Amino acid sequence: MLILIIIAIIVIVWFCVGYLDFSFGKKPIWGATFSQIYVEYLGLDWKQSYLALLDDMQVKSLRLIAYWSVSENPDDKFNFTDIDWQVNEAAKRNIKVILTIGYKAPRWPECHNPDWANSLTQDQLQAETLEFVIAAVNHFKNNPAISMWQVENEPLITFFGKCPQPDRDFLKKELALVKSLDISRPIMLTDSGELSWWIKIGGMSDVLGTTLYRIVWHPWLGSIKHWQYTPFYYWIRAKLNEKIFGAKKVIIAEMQAEAWGSKNRSLPQMTVSEQLEHFSVQDLKNNMKFARKTGLNEIYLWGVEWAYWLKIQHNDPRYWDAMKQEIQ
Repeated sequence: MLILIIIAIIVIVWFCVGYLDFSFGKKPIWGATFSQIYVEYLGLDWKQSYLALLDDMQVKSLRLIAYWSVSENPDDKFNFTDIDWQVNEAAKRNIKVILTIGYKAPRWPECHNPDWANSLTQDQLQAETLEFVIAAVNHFKNNPAISMWQVENEPLITFFGKCPQPDRDFLKKELALVKSLDISRPIMLTDSGELSWWIKIGGMSDVLGTTLYRIVWHPWLGSIKHWQYTPFYYWIRAKLNEKIFGAKKVIIAEMQAEAWGSKNRSLPQMTVSEQLEHFSVQDLKNNMKFARKTGLNEIYLWGVEWAYWLKIQHNDPRYWDAMKQEIQ
């Protein structure tokens, strides 16, 4: 009986304390992740979509992606034209950029190597990855818009994406390589905020970027709301990570601002009504309010491309406008 009482007290305290506002009135910096390949997958003009993000939504910071699959030709020649344009347009507006480089990058299938690399052995693939990292850092390190490097994306996660098994030793090589090429900028690593304790990744980088997903799809259980996670859950883990592992900062690198694909279907394969039922405008607003309460002072929206797709292709600007209102 005593054990049950203790558990009940812990649960009550967890939820009473957990939903307090740990921002203490401080406004976060709102940014967004932008994926060129995802916008193209949605059937939109990626340059038009990107400029709308900069000039209409007016994000304060960006997480951009130098996709290896886009940037290296079969003849070992690098072409950074597209990501150059994105970074330079951000620079014109004094928007700071976190640039993601490496083998594993945001958006499905997570690992974005060129097709010609599919037949390589693991050692060959890693050697080619390092060549790409060298080329990317050397190409962009003189651009003042770059505020931080993100090396790989959720590199030690095993349960998501079409990728080889994680290699912690290789990740350390990548981190050391980037630091040797550019000692002036911090490096960020990312990890799941809901399905990881950050122990494997802790202490390996200057900045840790967490995810924040509150409505997901499970193949057995269907739509799930992460009711058990509170703002306190993210705040206390961030503080512990900074104190124990020495990270200079923890930020929300991916805050869910779009519906999660269901039944092994991506969003464009679902009907619009299914998408909106799964993730309402109120869900979006709740997520942004929740993210503010964590006290993590940089928050990057995940799903601005989807919101723009709804606005342009389906005449539904509500999600875009909700993000815009929060940012501005």
